[in-house]
Amino acid sequence: MNRLTNSTSPYLRQHADNPVHWREWSNDAFAEAVARDVPVLLSVGYAACHWCHVMAHECFENEQIAAQMNAEFVCIKVDREERPDIDAIYMNATVAMTGQGGWPMTCFLTPAGEPFYCGTYFPPSPRNGQPGFTELMSAITDTWINRRDEVTRVGKELTGHLSAASGGLPDAQFVLDDALAIHASNELVAQEDRAHGGFGGAPKFPPSAQLEALLRHYERTGDREALGVVERTAQAMARGGIYDQLGGGFSRYAVDIAWAIPHFEKMLYDNAQLLRVYAHLACVASDASAMAARVTAETVDFLATDLRVEGGFASSLDADTDGVEGATYVWTRREFDELLGSDSDWAAELFTVTETGTFEHGTSTLQLPVDPDNVQRFAAVVDRLRAAREKRPQPGRDGKVVTAWNGMTITGLVEAGTALNRPEWVDLAAWCADELLSRHIVEGELRRTSLDGVVGTTPGMLDDHAALVTGLLGLFAATAQERWLDAAIALLDKAIGLFGDPDAQGSWFDAPAGATGLITRPRDPADGATPSGGSLMAEALLTASMLAAPEKAGSYLELADATLRRAAVLMAKAPRAAGHWLTVAQARLSGPIHVTATSGELLSAARSLGRGGMLVTAAGAGISADQPDGTVMVCKGTTCSLPVKSIDELVALL
Repeated sequence: MNRLTNSTSPYLRQHADNPVHWREWSNDAFAEAVARDVPVLLSVGYAACHWCHVMAHECFENEQIAAQMNAEFVCIKVDREERPDIDAIYMNATVAMTGQGGWPMTCFLTPAGEPFYCGTYFPPSPRNGQPGFTELMSAITDTWINRRDEVTRVGKELTGHLSAASGGLPDAQFVLDDALAIHASNELVAQEDRAHGGFGGAPKFPPSAQLEALLRHYERTGDREALGVVERTAQAMARGGIYDQLGGGFSRYAVDIAWAIPHFEKMLYDNAQLLRVYAHLACVASDASAMAARVTAETVDFLATDLRVEGGFASSLDADTDGVEGATYVWTRREFDELLGSDSDWAAELFTVTETGTFEHGTSTLQLPVDPDNVQRFAAVVDRLRAAREKRPQPGRDGKVVTAWNGMTITGLVEAGTALNRPEWVDLAAWCADELLSRHIVEGELRRTSLDGVVGTTPGMLDDHAALVTGLLGLFAATAQERWLDAAIALLDKAIGLFGDPDAQGSWFDAPAGATGLITRPRDPADGATPSGGSLMAEALLTASMLAAPEKAGSYLELADATLRRAAVLMAKAPRAAGHWLTVAQARLSGPIHVTATSGELLSAARSLGRGGMLVTAAGAGISADQPDGTVMVCKGTTCSLPVKSIDELVALL
């Protein structure tokens, strides 16, 4: 029978009515495979994944295909967002076997969990040279029955490869210094798509971490080329179809090189990271600062309106509406004429809505290549379009609350709220933190997810602990409430014990020891769509070193340095895969900088600078309370300035 009905994953619940006898990942599922002497069919995806829906409709809802799956395999369904450890292991196997990865991911395993055949999407019958799913399953079963020795050999060889690949980064191959940071930043600048912004060709993903790293590089060195990359990319994304011009928020990626046509799913982790970037850019003297401030506010509104749920912020909005990708968001010229009347021509030109369409079937995504020449008229048009869009069917929402992504959201909200003087955004971050601390910590242990306020059983991963620690430390700096600091330090100490490699200081496992059924303990240092657990841990340790009690601060800084040293090889050789590492490294090479102020005016002035990686607190918040009234003091690393009394002196010190 299908056993997904009571799952805490909306993605798994989407498959609860399949005729496939799906099981969740568990020891019992593998024990059944042993008892029946059949392979495991592992299917991994996530709720907002378009091609996951396609394969589900074509294969998993098909009675005949489901019957073959049930007869020949034990079928396990995994939500990659809920179990990133499982996803990481078998995605590495898929890439090793096929040269590429993606979702849906389809892997065939021995009852010991060893992968022996992997792929991604399979159509129900042969198509465009690709085998059909029924044909593939028959071949797998034949091999299992008649050539078991081949299965065993491949499974053990691939498992050995996966174990070797999870060995972690070596220590101190490169020195973490200004020269390395400049080299990595220059490499990013050189790889920019100068015509369209961003990096690389289609599909084009928001390079959030790389942009934040380049902003910090500009502030450290004054490198205008680095700032130019950020300005051009931020403008291109915010004016393209990848950004929701009516409701705020960014889609997952653009399928074209010019950011015009999005893949319409909206992920919390993208918007959390981009919130940080645009808020930071809004504080930099730049032609893009006004745009960045607007996008920052609109992104916060999107988070609060569309993703706020019981327990925190939801994971995503689906790419599809009633099975049609983007149906909620695209427009025809006729719809503009009927809705906007005399404003139609003006609005269509402004939003690039054409007669032939810029998307599919005569529809257009909304873009905003230039600012409107009439702000009031534009606001009235947007109100009418938004009201009409709200009457359309809406995309599904994955209401699962993921600790790591909510931790990044807390950080983005705090930094945006303090820099742009929006205390209500800090309050929103505090609400989210309270939700996580009250629901996701069970008997002192952090859990990864919850749904509808009910916490799941998956233990918190390295990224969950580290991202939440950084968010809590940011809240403490913004509010001076000791409870945030206490919770952060307790979680950080727990994470050091759970994930640190005892044989290699500064090396971190992504999953806790003893996770159910894992054939190896994953450890991936590269930054991807989200920062790696290791780079998030480096940030948490570095931030804690500025706020923790003296007896702990030094050990946190030492561990942060050891962690960053290991990642120096990534920054040197593959900076596109080390964006968050470089972001944290820039903060470390700057000091890190901790500013304390004893007057409200100086405190506000310091925060309004919005310097990336700089921590600003009221004097006495966890540090010495002896600073004179009406002063501001700058500490860089372990060295502090004399207290000064003016904003000009503060800027000079920075």
